[in-house]
This record gives sequence, structure tokens and C-alpha cells, in this order.
Amino acid sequence: MQVIVHALLVKAQASNLFTFDRESRHFSQLNDCPQCVDTGEQGRIESASQQEEKDIDIIVTCNDLSGSMKMRSVKSRDLSASWVWKDPGGVNGHTLSSKVLGDPLKLELLLNESDQHSGERSYHGSEIQHQLVSPLHPMKLKRRMLRQERRERRTAELIQQSKETDDKMQEAAIERAREFDDTVKGKYSIWRKEYENPNSDSTLKLMRDQIIMARAYATIAKAKNEMVLYDSLIKHSRESQFAIGEATSDVELQPSAFDRAKEMGHILSTAKDQLYDCITIARKLRAMLQSAEGSLNGKKKKSAFLIQLAAKTVTRPLHCIPLLLTTDYYLHGYQDKDFPNKEKLEDPSLYHYAIFSDNVLATSVVVNSTVLHAKEPEKHVFHIVTDKLNFAAMKMWFLVNPPAGAVIQVENVDEFTWLNSSYCPVLRQLESAKMKDYYFKAHQASSITSGADQLKYRNPKYLSMLNHLRFYLPEVYPKLDKILFLDDDIVVQKDLSPLWSVDLQGRVNGAVETCKESFHRFDKYLNFSNPKISENFDPNACGWAFGMNVFDLKEWRKRNITGIYHHWQEMNEERALWKLGTLPPGLITFYNLTYPLERSWHVLGLGYDPALNQTAIQNAAVVHYNGNYKPWLDLAIAKYKSYWSAYVMFDNPYLRLCNVDEQ
Repeated sequence: MQVIVHALLVKAQASNLFTFDRESRHFSQLNDCPQCVDTGEQGRIESASQQEEKDIDIIVTCNDLSGSMKMRSVKSRDLSASWVWKDPGGVNGHTLSSKVLGDPLKLELLLNESDQHSGERSYHGSEIQHQLVSPLHPMKLKRRMLRQERRERRTAELIQQSKETDDKMQEAAIERAREFDDTVKGKYSIWRKEYENPNSDSTLKLMRDQIIMARAYATIAKAKNEMVLYDSLIKHSRESQFAIGEATSDVELQPSAFDRAKEMGHILSTAKDQLYDCITIARKLRAMLQSAEGSLNGKKKKSAFLIQLAAKTVTRPLHCIPLLLTTDYYLHGYQDKDFPNKEKLEDPSLYHYAIFSDNVLATSVVVNSTVLHAKEPEKHVFHIVTDKLNFAAMKMWFLVNPPAGAVIQVENVDEFTWLNSSYCPVLRQLESAKMKDYYFKAHQASSITSGADQLKYRNPKYLSMLNHLRFYLPEVYPKLDKILFLDDDIVVQKDLSPLWSVDLQGRVNGAVETCKESFHRFDKYLNFSNPKISENFDPNACGWAFGMNVFDLKEWRKRNITGIYHHWQEMNEERALWKLGTLPPGLITFYNLTYPLERSWHVLGLGYDPALNQTAIQNAAVVHYNGNYKPWLDLAIAKYKSYWSAYVMFDNPYLRLCNVDEQ
């Protein structure tokens, strides 16, 4: 749209209405276009005195794209003080002034048309209606056509983008719908979590709050001998609790739950009218809170005790398997049989593994998973050491279930005559009266809850030399140069042979570090209040884990690592430097002698942390079920159990006889 502003004298003749020059004086608003007026321009005349002498009409002309034009008359005396009279052309004082907003060519065309059709104007009071169809310049038409083409192209692009966006949204919705879990109705959304109904358990919360208030009022009612009200409150509390059951959201509530909530609301209203006292209610709720906290702490301790107990208990299938294997071992004369390829047991060019365990099933999973992923199984040698009680069962299992191509050796730790109390400080300490008192007599808890904190340090595995044999690897395998130590609660998911090519840079132990921020650092395992520890070790040094460790036995012998272990073990006879276990003395023994491996080699936490990164687990070479929730126990974390059970031979006759299944 164009706007043309014309200023003319009232006494001007009608024939001269539109005969003025575009370069004549202009009537403009300074605050809208300050740059339009030159401060140094000559001939500028203030309009105040001129407006007093002459009465000037201002005609505003507007036309749209269709060519229709409208005019309106405005008196100069009605203008604000910000408008000034400007005479740039030096024309006589009665010359008209105009201001054109738009194309100057358009104004010239309008003026020509106005001369030809001046008789067609009609005036209605202060409004002037003027219909004018003016020919457009060819360049103007071309620009208009180009603008229209650009609009059409842009519209088509936007429509295409909108269609693509709709398609993507539809595909995303279909994908979410496929993943939608409707096992619990009303609790999940196929869209984002923020769209989940925030009030999905509002009724459940209300009923639980009602039960709390009912118990508070019931106690007050009984104290005031309001037995009828007391009985009613107790009755409705029980009914509401029964209606809730084990529900975790409103959709899981029984159909009668809403009626129970209404009834409870009525009885609470009655109790409030009769018994409400702010101070009394506050005291009662505070007492209930303290009681609930005490009960919760007690249950936590009991739970910790029971978890520790369950984790250390041998389940019936695990007890059954070695019994059957031992029976068949002696019944069928397998004690006279031995494993083939004994010449490979001391060949340093092969890949040697050390596994120290009394768990036949767990050891079989470690061997099976390693061999299955090995590129050259015939080059892998497994050195298994167990105790006297499980030696026959362990040997029998691998005699009847030999891994394809791999070499197996099974030894009895009790036959290591060099491993005695005169050489080994741990054995000497385990036989001492103080250690026996610690385990069996002194400091025993008088209740389940009070002894839960120290229970894990009284784990029977700390009494077994199988747990400490890892510090004597050069003595057990004197002709080997490098060995890979594996715990029995790990699963191998990739070929481990590249570990023998890792350059440990003169260090003895290759392990994955476990420290994250302030977790798993030395101060979590060692007593830094003791000067023997604080003066020799950094409390912020990063910890690492046993479970999958590469040991350079040549460097071990050179640095006398076993001697370092003996030195610190003797200093800890009073358990003043660390609690029982093998990781704290391992951190001390291999301090500044541990080479950090890439984390993908060894992922830990499957035995205690349900929030591990699933991708990290799947990409790991070894996954470790360290913690109480071992994969062969009912305590196992369900979503991690499949990584372990995939390598269990469930069709084995011994496992079937002992009812070992995938469940």
C-alpha cells in the first residue's frame, strides 16, 4: 500500500490541485524521519508563522494493490507541533508540499491520471473517495511477478518440510508404541516421561495418609477413654490397609478402595471434631516418625545380615553337583586318569590362566566362555587350583566335560607342601588364638542387627588359602613368564589373547582402575589414621580390582613382590592397617607397580549395581559379578543373569540331576 500526503492552500484554484512538482516543499514528521532533514539546508522556514497566515488542507491519499484510492482531508491547525514546513525548491510561497511514502514513479502516474479525471472526484464532508486505475510500469509488474513466484516456492518448501516432519513424528510414535509396556496400565506413556500422569497414585497416597492420621487419633482416643471412636478408627485402618494391599499406583488398588477412602474420611472428620488439638497431634506424629525411623534402621540391618548370610550359603544345587561328581570320580576309577597335553602346562609361549576356586559350576562357566571366544583354543592353558574337599569333583567335571582344544590342569592347594605357616604369615595368623577368637568367640554380636556391620569381614573365604594364593603365583608356576589371573565370578565375552601383548612398561600388575571421583581410592580401604599407612601411601591413589589381572612373573620375581606382601601382612597382625581381605594388601603390594588397562577389558559391579551401563557391559571383554548378588544365587540381579547363564551346560546330566535350570 502507498500513502501520499499533499499539502495545499485553501484559496488555491481547483485546476491547480494536482499540478505541483515532486521537488517542491515537503511536510514531514521529524521524529519519524530525522535523517530526511538537513540541518545545514538553506531555505528552511519554520511553519508556525506561515500557518497563522494561511489555512492549509492536508490531503492523505491511499491506494491498495487493486488500484482503489481513498483520500482524506486534514486541517493544518490540527497537526502536532512535531510537523514543520520545509521549502527545498525555492518555489513561490504558495507552492504545494507533498510527502510520498512509496515509489516516486507511482506519484507521477497518479498526478497524470488526476489531471485527466479531475471531474470524477466526489466529496462527502471531510472524506474524498477517488477510484483510480493507473497503468503499472513494466519493471513494477516484473517485480510483482517475481515476488509472487518466490512466495509460491517458499510455500511449497514449507509444505514439504511440514510433510517430512509429520512423517518423522508418525514413525517415532509407531516406534514408541512398539516399545510400550502395558503390563501396568495407566502407569506409562508411549511418549515422554514428562507426559506421565503425575497423579497416578493420588488415591493411594491419600489412603496411606489417612491410615497415619487414624492411628494418631486412635492413640489419643484410647488415652481419653473414647473406646467407640478408637474401635472405629482401628477397624477402618485395617480395612484401608487391606484395600491397599501391595498396590504401588491407583490402577492396582482394589475396586473397593475408593469407598474405603470415603468411609475413612468420615470417621477422621468425626475424630477431628472430638479430639483435635494441634500440640497433641504434633507430638504424636513426631513420636510416630521417630518410631518408624528406628524400625526402618533395624530392618535395614537385618536385611544386610540376611543378604550376607544368603550370599555365603551354599545352595542345594551347588552342594549337589560336587557330591555327585565326587561319587562318580571314585566309583568309576577316575582318580587314575589324567588330562592330556601335559607338556603344554609349562610352555611360556602359550596363553596361561590361573583360576583358584572351590565352585565347580562357576569355574566351568569361566573356562567355557573363555574357550568359546578364543581364536586359537589349543593355545590356551587353564591352571585350576581348588581345595581338598572339592578336588575330586573339579577334576571329574573337566575329565568328562573337556573344553574343546584347551589344556586343563587341576591341583589341590593342600598338596602345596611349601605353603605352610613358617613361610606364609597369613597361615600363621589364621592359626593364631586371636584370629580364632575374632571369628568364633570374641566380639560376636548378641543380636542379628548389631553384628551386621562386621559380618562381611567374617566371611569364611578369608580363612581359605585359595583366597591368598594369588600372592604366590611365581611359586605355583615357576616356569611361566606371564599369566592371566581370573576370578570364578567372571564371564569372558571376547578373545583375551591380546592381553599377553600388552606392554606393562616394567610394572608387575595390569588391571582396570575402579576409582570414580572420590570412590574406590586408597582411603576407602586402608586406615590412614595409622602413620605406617599415611607416611607411605597417597590416600587419593586410584584403586583397582582383582578379577582379571595380567601378571608379569619375571618382573614379580625381580622385585620380590611376595616379600613385600609378607612384610605388610606381618605388620597387620592386629588388623590395624586394614580389615580382612585380599584387595587392601593387594593395593599395598602393587603400589606404583600397577599398569592401568582400558576399562573395556573389565567391567565390574554386576553383583551389586543394578544401574550399570548396558552398552558398556555388552562391549566388555570380561564382566565381573563382584558383590553379594552372584549369578548362581536367587539373589542375582535378573537383567544381568543371562550373561552368565548363556555359558552354563543346562543339558549336562549332573546339572539335570541337581535341578539346575535357567530359572
